[in-house]
Amino acid sequence: MNLDRYPLAGLYDELLTPQGRARPGLERMLTTLQELSYQELAACRSDAEQAIATMGITFTVYSEAGNIDRQWPYDVIPRPILHSEWKQVERGLVQRLTALNLFIGDVYNDQRIIRDQVVPAQLLHTSKNFRKECQGMKPAQGVWAHICGTDLVRGSDGVMYVLEDNLRVPSGVSYMLENRRLTKLAFPELFENYSVRRLGGYAIHLFETLNSISPRPLDYPEIVVLTPGIYNSAYFEHSFLARQLGAELVEGTDLVVGDDDCVYMKTIAGLAPVDVVYRRIDDLFLDPEVFRNDSVLGVPGIMRAWRNGKVGLANAPGAGVADDKLVYTYVPDMIRYYLDEDPLLPNVPSYRCDDDQQRRHVLANLDKLVLKPANESGGYGIVIGPQASRATLAQVAQRIKADPRGYIAQLPVNLSTVPTLCDGRIEPRHVDLRPFVLQGDDSYVTAGGLTRVALTPGSLIVNSSQGGGSKDTWVIAGGRN
Repeated sequence: MNLDRYPLAGLYDELLTPQGRARPGLERMLTTLQELSYQELAACRSDAEQAIATMGITFTVYSEAGNIDRQWPYDVIPRPILHSEWKQVERGLVQRLTALNLFIGDVYNDQRIIRDQVVPAQLLHTSKNFRKECQGMKPAQGVWAHICGTDLVRGSDGVMYVLEDNLRVPSGVSYMLENRRLTKLAFPELFENYSVRRLGGYAIHLFETLNSISPRPLDYPEIVVLTPGIYNSAYFEHSFLARQLGAELVEGTDLVVGDDDCVYMKTIAGLAPVDVVYRRIDDLFLDPEVFRNDSVLGVPGIMRAWRNGKVGLANAPGAGVADDKLVYTYVPDMIRYYLDEDPLLPNVPSYRCDDDQQRRHVLANLDKLVLKPANESGGYGIVIGPQASRATLAQVAQRIKADPRGYIAQLPVNLSTVPTLCDGRIEPRHVDLRPFVLQGDDSYVTAGGLTRVALTPGSLIVNSSQGGGSKDTWVIAGGRN
């Protein structure tokens, strides 16, 4: 792997220092990669792509022409993080999700944080994801968001920032696990030389998390994964996780709520009780008796069953109130308020467009900021000011003026890079990182997470739906003795 022409000016690279040497603790990884020719790396990539096709690892892109299944985009060169740094990230992620769960429980019950004027009441009154139907609910262990995917980015200053929290139906963990399997096949010698923290325990921890919210004290409760169906963009992940959990993969029509308010699954032997539903359906489609009455994806009466303690739901309905990018700007205040601690992981410096003074600053500096819709995902609607045309900036200015609550702005972060296999050479490509955090009786953080990579030169958009790819993430303790 020839890195002689690898450009590093102004970038923070996860493997290399600005002088082109390996970062401390990663010397052996760089040496092993340098011993491989481009042709050998390309052969590894070809083998991985064949394995991806054989295993059917796909994702779906929605388009005007219909839904398109695409092969999962994967780059064979892993993204390294030292364990000594990751320990601090783990603590920060647990701290953050703990505060978010306390916030969600508070806003659906006592609303102390509003009475104490830490966050404004208007934040909830204008929230698209606040569910009044969840008021008064107190789920098991006080946990609403059992599974969270938090997006992290490292800036050119070397600091790891939280970019956003994903608490409704976070996706990507299956691809994280499959990336590990592919990289083991590609670089078995690197696994021999390094102590790379394992990912294989995720399914066990997920099962234990779901088990902790079962209304029946069973060693093996009946858990189902509720999917919208085969046309959903994350259907591969739904079926993958069902297999990993030993759970049934079901659609809404496979479940019924009985007169006893319990949830049952239709089987050839009759109705079987269900204890926990790991739902991959948005709130509004979950129960046509409570939310959208035209939904054919959900289960009539499942909200009643949850309210009466007859079934556990993960993530709990209403958890998306904290999935709002405007709410994101208040998370450091939540950590101080609920935990009396300083945040261990900083937010990206952000501006609230619903604040008159901050909005004026944003509108005067559109070409210097990143503009984000408050409730979009998948990279949709993001405008990167320094790269946008005058016409685009004029359009986003009008949208902000028309709906200030619907936008935030952030200072641009020049995302860190990782060597990536491109056509004929190794080049730096920008990456982010989505670790997954579980919270139930205990907390668990994946060792690393899903590294997403912007495959287009210079691009900061890493989402697979926008043309991005992925890498395995190695949390490394160091070389073996």
